[in-house]
Amino acid sequence: MTDKSLKRRVWGWMMFDWASQPFYTLLLTFIFGPYFASVATEYFAAGGLDEQIADAHAQSVWSFGQSAVGLFIAFTAPFLGAFADQTGKHMRWMYVFSLIYVMATYALWWTVPDGSTLWISLTAFCIGMVAAEYGLIFVNGMLPSLGPADEVGKISGGGFALGYAGGVVALLIMLVLLAENESGKTLAGLDPIFGLDAESREGTRAVGPFTAIWYVVFMIPFFAWVKERPVAPKMGGMAAALSGLWASVKSVARRPSAATYLASSMFYRDALNALYGFGGVYAVLVLDWSITQLGVFGILAAISAAVFTYIGGLCDKRFGPKPVILFNIWALIFVCTVIVGMSRESFYGIPLTEGSTLPDVTLMVLGAIIGASGGAVQAASRTMMVRHADPERPTEAFGLYALSGKATAFLAPMLIGTVTYMTSSARLGLSPVIFLFIIALILLRWVKPEGDQATWDGSSQP
Repeated sequence: MTDKSLKRRVWGWMMFDWASQPFYTLLLTFIFGPYFASVATEYFAAGGLDEQIADAHAQSVWSFGQSAVGLFIAFTAPFLGAFADQTGKHMRWMYVFSLIYVMATYALWWTVPDGSTLWISLTAFCIGMVAAEYGLIFVNGMLPSLGPADEVGKISGGGFALGYAGGVVALLIMLVLLAENESGKTLAGLDPIFGLDAESREGTRAVGPFTAIWYVVFMIPFFAWVKERPVAPKMGGMAAALSGLWASVKSVARRPSAATYLASSMFYRDALNALYGFGGVYAVLVLDWSITQLGVFGILAAISAAVFTYIGGLCDKRFGPKPVILFNIWALIFVCTVIVGMSRESFYGIPLTEGSTLPDVTLMVLGAIIGASGGAVQAASRTMMVRHADPERPTEAFGLYALSGKATAFLAPMLIGTVTYMTSSARLGLSPVIFLFIIALILLRWVKPEGDQATWDGSSQP
């Protein structure tokens, strides 16, 4: 492969992150998620429930949908990855899941305000999320083939950085031109474009088709430039794939570095996801932020993520992924510690003057750190997984990685909910996340910086 074609393949691979990031930025976090919650609340309230109970029902429905997706992916991802490696047909799966993703996200347009399509919309969102996560497994599995080992960290960081940049652009477009607020205007004070009816929330509902069209357009470089290298399919089909998967699971148990890395990443990724989800809740419940402030918070965090994830990729190339992971986990512990001690009225027991902007400014800064460290640690984690993956079965390895990321997805929300209930404080409810990060740090002590590269390079099976 020539240098030019390899560079195009790398850029095509990174464009997946740009194309798919709006699902997480627009649908999961800042636009569709809050809109779905408001529609669900109105739907349950119309059924005779009071506002507080309707809010709880809406949150439960949204949480249940994501929990179901997480469990489904956790139990199916390793098998799917093993089968893909066995057959050697990765791109064929990418076409299938891309089609499902586009159809499911476009269908979110029909999430009408009266809630009559509530369950259909939730199902469509969950199907789209499964397709997005499956696509990510196959894309991650391609990472080892994109360059030499010392370049993988830079490539991984560049992909995540490009994805976060895409999320910023997509969020700006939605906030400025499409998503209407309570007054029917966008963030820029405009009517939603294309004559969309603000009263029917068509500007906000357009996030579904917008996300689908964005994906179709920006996946063109991926499918045009990421050519699958010819690989002879292995004999045995699904039975052989399952046998190989079981052998891989047993081999992980005999490789302390791989086993402790998967366990550590299980805890810190769970904590990070909880921190992502809690940031907006904390801002609303503790600091009484408006939707506009949340939008600015999201844009700032995403810009920070794009810049520092790229820098993290350079550091990954220079120092390796483990130091990058360690540094950023410590940064996230610092963020959580500050949040736990801060409220609208005081900062670690020191009273604040009425109307003080210190909490707002502090949370904005912390949001930038969350974006920067969260992006960097995710990119470095992908590189570290490459160092522990069998070069002959990379997609299977990332299927196991997906399993470890979803196996305890319930843990952080459960701990936060329990502590919040016991203390009656949304602020103190975040404290368990600190302990999850600390557990991850302890486990990382047994993770070899070079992973299992020596094992694979020596052609010896563990």
